[in-house]
Amino acid sequence: MKGKVYLVGAGPGDAGLLTIKGAECLRVADYVVYDALANADLLALAPGVAKKIYVGKRGAVHALEQEEINGLLVRLGRKGGTVVRLKGGDPFIFGRGGEEARELAAAKIPFEIVPGVSSAVAAPAYAGIPVTDRSFAPMVTFVTGHMKKDGELNLPWASLASGGGTIVFLMGVSSLPVISAKLMAAGLSGSTPAAIVSNGTTPRQRSLSGKLSNIAELAGKANIKAPAVTVVGGVAGLREKLAWFEKRPLFGKKIVVTRSREQASALARQLSDLGAEVVIFPSIKIEQLKSFPALDKEIKGLGGYNWVIFTSTNGVEVFFNRLKKLGLDARRFGSAKVVAIGPATAEALRARGVEADLVPGKYVSEEILKALGKVKGLKILLPRAAAARDMLNAGLKKAGALVTEIPTYNTLPDRGNLPELCRHLEEGTVSLITFTSSSTVTGFLESFKGADKKLLKGVAIGSIGPVTSGTLKAAGFKPDFEAKEYTIPGLVEGALKYFKKR
Repeated sequence: MKGKVYLVGAGPGDAGLLTIKGAECLRVADYVVYDALANADLLALAPGVAKKIYVGKRGAVHALEQEEINGLLVRLGRKGGTVVRLKGGDPFIFGRGGEEARELAAAKIPFEIVPGVSSAVAAPAYAGIPVTDRSFAPMVTFVTGHMKKDGELNLPWASLASGGGTIVFLMGVSSLPVISAKLMAAGLSGSTPAAIVSNGTTPRQRSLSGKLSNIAELAGKANIKAPAVTVVGGVAGLREKLAWFEKRPLFGKKIVVTRSREQASALARQLSDLGAEVVIFPSIKIEQLKSFPALDKEIKGLGGYNWVIFTSTNGVEVFFNRLKKLGLDARRFGSAKVVAIGPATAEALRARGVEADLVPGKYVSEEILKALGKVKGLKILLPRAAAARDMLNAGLKKAGALVTEIPTYNTLPDRGNLPELCRHLEEGTVSLITFTSSSTVTGFLESFKGADKKLLKGVAIGSIGPVTSGTLKAAGFKPDFEAKEYTIPGLVEGALKYFKKR
């Protein structure tokens, strides 16, 4: 039984530029064959059981030669199932997708082409360069700048020089001196604006402007490396006016997010949107309990409580999953009022049809005690993490409340990403490590055991609030800033202010 092969354009680097159809193909893939220019984050879209096969090429180092890649796709196609060939940019724009498609067609393997956003247009766009413009360029020409083995670039230089439009060279960093010389020899003025964009659309993007006569020299001095796109023509002169990507406030900053993998995306997305390169280091992982007899019992008697206090979105999720499992819904709360520790927890409740009766002004357990006021004799249900701080429970009981604390999940250290984090720290490229709770601090320290703590020297630390800061200080770390509002947006705002001052 033959399978089907999808030649999918992964886009130029920014994972957000993958097409919807490309994402749909990845979600049902049995095999993913990916190259060096495809954003590795996209692999997370594929099922965990899908086999991921790297076939990338970096300069002269090839994991597999092109003929071997072609043969691999045919073999996988013959096995059956869904094969996604994930290619940087667009499969048919200097991506050798045509060769792979021809091999599949010859072997009678069903295939589809899923176009992608090409770096030929995306990298210039992220640098503020429109490849066409009514005032400068009525046409655009895409050209390979990759030299053949004999060191020659056999291109129609006269036609390129007299075309009157924009010329975009891909894969031409090392051959840039030859390209410039050939174009000028063919009659194109050395004063023609030129620009080069390296690692376009990624947080490592670098771009610079010059003229055809000196762009190769400027790129050499700036140590511009592949992958890069070179733009020659009047539009290249617009870069300094229209540049936007590299002007974002956190551009060039590498920030570590220590939240659990399930919760990291919200903070990571906000930081990425502001230009930061985000490294996910889930110092804790959420582990579900094996059984919930105590929680199920209290849910069935929920209406008998005066207050139910939720201290995290995780607690909300587990609680309502059990509610649904028991065939119940929000009506089970009856006359019981609900507390949410902060806006994120309140939103999680709202999404499930429950409006919190109380959200304290400051999003810490101490504020819940103040906001509740007199609680003597009141029945309070506290569903939360098994290893949560005891302060809230103890404070309620001291005030005379009848508290039932029920564990809903466990938080455990997660060491899975330690080698990658250490690599970034050893490179000296990490600007900031963020902590969103005391558990992320203790989880980080546990996960970091065995690594050299000297690697953390000089790296800024951001805390979401005073409780987290207290845990950091107790461990010997002084936060460089603390969020004024103890929320994810507050932490992001704190990072912005911190780097702005510096």
